[in-house]
Amino acid sequence: MNKKPLAWIVDSTAYVSEELKQHPDFFSVPLNIHFGEKQFVDGVDLNPEQLYAKIKNAEDFPKTSQPSAGEFSERFKVIAEQYEQAIAIHVSSKLSGTLTSSTAGAELAEFPVTFIDSMALSYGITGLIERGMELYDNGASVSDIKAELEKMAGTLQNFILIGQLDQLYKGGRMSGVQFFLGSLLKVKPIVQISSEGELLAIDKVRSEKKALQYLVDKVVASKHTNKKSVYLMHGNVLDQATHLKNLITEQVPDLDVKIGDISSVLAVHAGEGTLAVLWFD
Repeated sequence: MNKKPLAWIVDSTAYVSEELKQHPDFFSVPLNIHFGEKQFVDGVDLNPEQLYAKIKNAEDFPKTSQPSAGEFSERFKVIAEQYEQAIAIHVSSKLSGTLTSSTAGAELAEFPVTFIDSMALSYGITGLIERGMELYDNGASVSDIKAELEKMAGTLQNFILIGQLDQLYKGGRMSGVQFFLGSLLKVKPIVQISSEGELLAIDKVRSEKKALQYLVDKVVASKHTNKKSVYLMHGNVLDQATHLKNLITEQVPDLDVKIGDISSVLAVHAGEGTLAVLWFD
């Protein structure tokens, strides 16, 4: 059997658009969510809506974990039966050990995989893989794609309104935002994934209305109004995301604004009510 030349791989922290779901060479490797002794596979055993319901009723706060090197190896062996090689784009290595496990898994499977650290999550991964596919369709080599995407990875602009800061704290992702803890009930924290892939606290606002306006202002203030698209990611608050989109397009009518939801794994840490604006410069 002739193998196909190239597979595209992400982990389940990525936002998977409808276009990616339909792509024949696209694969997403799910992370795990743990409620006590019970383990759920992200997007397989548990979707975001089910997760939010479980969090409200759970005695133990959920935790997340990346697949082991062995689990990645088994997945790569299956993909290797159909493909000559792959490009894998993973969540920031500063936020998760997923990239390390995936790299070890490829070595165990003896499958050639080109790895790229997105230095991001959610749409930050999606935008990279969409660009990579575009380059490949235009005849770029794997090495050229890697070089281009690694340059692009540090250009993601993102502003994230955390829905449930206590979840971010309990999930162990609080290193850059601990100064917000003293006023959880009074402020809306804004965090950001830096160009180095680290989670940083960058601002705080006093009300939901001001928080939405903050996000609008960041998009409008960007001089790159010819950007291809801006993504609005949300944690189970589609109505708010739609309202935010309307506020943005009122001021930048020609801007392509797309809406997507965060994955279950990200919802464990950011929580219901999270809103984010993201785009590549």
